Parts: sequence; C-alpha cells; structure tokens
Amino acid sequence: MIEPERIEQIVAVVTRAGLTPGTVSALREVFPEMHFTHCLDDDIGGPQPVREAAGFNLYLVDGHDHCMRFTDAPERATGVVLAELTEED
Repeated sequence: MIEPERIEQIVAVVTRAGLTPGTVSALREVFPEMHFTHCLDDDIGGPQPVREAAGFNLYLVDGHDHCMRFTDAPERATGVVLAELTEED
C-alpha cells in the first residue's frame, strides 16, 4: 500500500527538484520499501496516470501475485512509475 499522502509527497519532491536520475535515486533512499521506475511517458501505453504534474505523470504499480501491472488503487500499489513528459506530449 502506498498512502495517498506519500503520493503527494513524491509529487511535491519531483516538482521541486525535477525528474532526474538523482531525484529518483534520492526517493529510493528515502522510501526503500517502494520500487521507483523512471521512464518516458511515451513508453507507457494504456493506463491513465494517477497524478499529472508539470513535466511528468505518476503511475502506480501493483507487484502482488508475482506479476507487475499498473493500478489506480493506492491500497494495491507497491511501486511508482515517474514518466517524463516530452515537448510533444
């Protein structure tokens, strides 16, 4: 489970610091129980982001049952995908 407040904290950090490998690394250190992935939003096809912010979208991942899948349910989430928006998005 990822608390909604935690999602807001992550969005605030990335909004302030920018979506960079360093920011993602810092998030991994602060929240070691969560899995973080950084990619381009163009690489994600289908699901709607849980949060949209300036320069990136945030998606949740459910890693239960030995299979990774996107989810919109924070109570099922085990990880976060931070997907960078390009100028074409």
